[in-house]
Amino acid sequence: MLLVVDAGNTNIVFAVRDGDEWRGTWRIATDAQRTSDEYAVWLLSLLQLTGIKREQIDAAVIGTVVPAALYHLRRLCRDWFHVEPLVARAALDWGFDIKVDNPEEVGADRLLNSLAGHQIYGGPLVVIDFGTATTLDVVDADGAYLGGIIAPGINLSIEALHRAAARLPRIGIGRPQSVIGRNTVAAMQSGIYWGYVAMIEGLVHRVQVEQGGGLKVLATGGLAPLVAEGTTVISHIDPDLTLDGLRMLIARNPPPALPRDRARPIETE
Repeated sequence: MLLVVDAGNTNIVFAVRDGDEWRGTWRIATDAQRTSDEYAVWLLSLLQLTGIKREQIDAAVIGTVVPAALYHLRRLCRDWFHVEPLVARAALDWGFDIKVDNPEEVGADRLLNSLAGHQIYGGPLVVIDFGTATTLDVVDADGAYLGGIIAPGINLSIEALHRAAARLPRIGIGRPQSVIGRNTVAAMQSGIYWGYVAMIEGLVHRVQVEQGGGLKVLATGGLAPLVAEGTTVISHIDPDLTLDGLRMLIARNPPPALPRDRARPIETE
């Protein structure tokens, strides 16, 4: 079985792939100070509840945009699952060209989304990820990564608005019934929701014009379904896109060998 780890700025998602199916998916808040042993206590309990034994994990892959978290995630794989994880980075074999000035600067999640998006849906396409940041990434018909757009995420914008304006409350994101708000909360919700919908529509339109049209628009991330309710430009929603990218990446690249000093047997029941 394959252990897949997607470490984002807000949450870290762990998943186990068994053949052609996901056996389980779990998330925990990102904390760069959390140790490998703390991860193990939490994750091993969840695996046990799902009926998965740790010795069944024979490979692992990590994608992270939080470099400080990598050390403990790698230790988790080595010490508790006895595997050396493949870490997603630009230097690996992606199966497509990365046509940007400095490929190493591109977040692993953006390349993973591009890989899975093209493999599953074909190209050309725009992949929108509604995460801590809202990103739009452009992939051509052959799968090459052309670059993209980075904007503040929806929740980040809500928090910034609350902190910067003393009289504005912290609000939840939701689709307002009308564009014109008749109280402060409704006005803020309208500005956030319809403002982001308008931003997505405007950016997608500009990308379509710049690329000559015909791009599919794929969305992922927790808020993708909510935003998609307010626009017709998003044609597909795929919540597992980054996880699929990770499993596709390790299928293309041989897993690294476990360092000899880590070679110790795992005790079985």
